[in-house]
Amino acid sequence: MSESRRYDGFLPGAHLIEGMGQGAFAFGGMSHIGSLLLLPDGVRALAATTFAEVDEAALAPVLALPAGEVELLLFGCGPSLQPIPALLRNKLRDRGVRCDPMSTGNAAQTYNILLGEKRRVGALLIAVE
Repeated sequence: MSESRRYDGFLPGAHLIEGMGQGAFAFGGMSHIGSLLLLPDGVRALAATTFAEVDEAALAPVLALPAGEVELLLFGCGPSLQPIPALLRNKLRDRGVRCDPMSTGNAAQTYNILLGEKRRVGALLIAVE
């Protein structure tokens, strides 16, 4: 990835994933090493390095959005699909957010497609090598 600027934790607005690999993501002309939470209001750095570390605090920005802002949250679980814990799934469902777990690569591709279709989508992407 040869992006010109380094990402420092939050970038306002929705951005396509332009590239990924070696534990990093490229988006908005920037690069970031580590996991991300992409929402309609911006891209946030995520402290979790594994899907098992994703908790309610990691999802707080999603839960703080107005109802209907995000209809589908894609979970890029790392190199392979993992189940979303029932507590997290229920919290999101109560806010009208459907969940779809998949590998990080598939989640990034699906996010880009749905964002291009102007869908109300978000993605939690665990960085992969």
